[in-house]
Amino acid sequence: MTAAREVDVLIVGAGPAGLAAAARLAAAGVGRVEVLDREEAAGGVPRHCAHGGYGTLLHPLTGPAYARLLVTAAGQAGATVRTGVTALDWAGPLSLHTLSPDGPETVTARAVVLATGARERPRAARLVPGTRPAGVHTTGELQRAVHLHGQHIGTRAVVVGAEDVSYTASDTVRAAGATVVAMLTEHTRAQTAPARAADHRLRHGVPLLTGTTVTELLGHGRLSGVRVRHRDGRTAVLPCDTVVFTGDFVPDHELARRARLLLDPGTRGPAVDGALRTSRPGVFAAGSLAHPAESAATATRDGVHAAGAVLAHLGGARLPPGVPLSVAAPLRWIAPNRVTPSDRLPYVLRTATELARPVLYVTQNGRVLHRERLRTALPNRTLRLPAGWTHRVDPGAGPVSVTVS
Repeated sequence: MTAAREVDVLIVGAGPAGLAAAARLAAAGVGRVEVLDREEAAGGVPRHCAHGGYGTLLHPLTGPAYARLLVTAAGQAGATVRTGVTALDWAGPLSLHTLSPDGPETVTARAVVLATGARERPRAARLVPGTRPAGVHTTGELQRAVHLHGQHIGTRAVVVGAEDVSYTASDTVRAAGATVVAMLTEHTRAQTAPARAADHRLRHGVPLLTGTTVTELLGHGRLSGVRVRHRDGRTAVLPCDTVVFTGDFVPDHELARRARLLLDPGTRGPAVDGALRTSRPGVFAAGSLAHPAESAATATRDGVHAAGAVLAHLGGARLPPGVPLSVAAPLRWIAPNRVTPSDRLPYVLRTATELARPVLYVTQNGRVLHRERLRTALPNRTLRLPAGWTHRVDPGAGPVSVTVS
């Protein structure tokens, strides 16, 4: 028999966004704030990111320390964090069927925050042909194996990708005692800070192969190598027993799809406005679910912002639905992707190609709302757009578009 319970706010996902939202809501006096996560421990991705770079400049933290800080803050504020609980499907507009070792349960809330995060697409989703050997990972799988379970991963690795997460994967490979024989990217340069890429090459001697793609995995039982193709058509085999596919994040949006929430075609996550409201009243989306995949700091900021919107919703505030906000090629996506004149949350966006000092335009029905020159923009690196122009949006004048020239 399925048990039934009621809470005030139900948050799905105990990563930085979900925990930050829970801490603020509980501290604000919302009666019953509950966070669910299918993992056995709360904290999200930072739990298995042993490197630094979390926290603040004055108080730098490793990923696990940052995760513990967020979990502690939520608990001390009065939120309930339940792990090992899977949200299976919707039982109603604001109700979810869940399953845990204690059995099935239906939880109904006054508001729901989806903070289910994002994941890297695995080899199969990238349509890389070849055999099916052991030794094929994504960054998340690699980090869990090394930092959470202390597993052996092999001796020679190829890292596919050259963005921030790729360099983190390279560090994890070395922490496991293996050698990175090469990093490769289809782009013409690394999509990380030039200083980081140069420092990596100087300290570790790892070659970066640009304009290069993986065309086949080789080996039976264990990976023996990867076949690659360079931009000029030449092919080569890189001997290795481990390959790590990095980047290419997609939102973990199964619950959003099951709810038939409006999805943004760019992010592939729920379409949200500046208050992080989805198309279903009372349901909010925060963190990398709404924009895959940003930093833990951005996810935490989203969680705090979503909590403020939830408080307004619980207090009876009814905001206008906003107008669609979209981008034109070569930009890939922007989030939030609906806009109202009162929005203040900064926007994050990505480009599909390298852009040298582009000028960004925000327009509505031919009227320029904002113009800004950006620094050189690279694929897979975040661009930020302040929200100071949103008061110029006319709710009745149609969609808002972001373009570059």
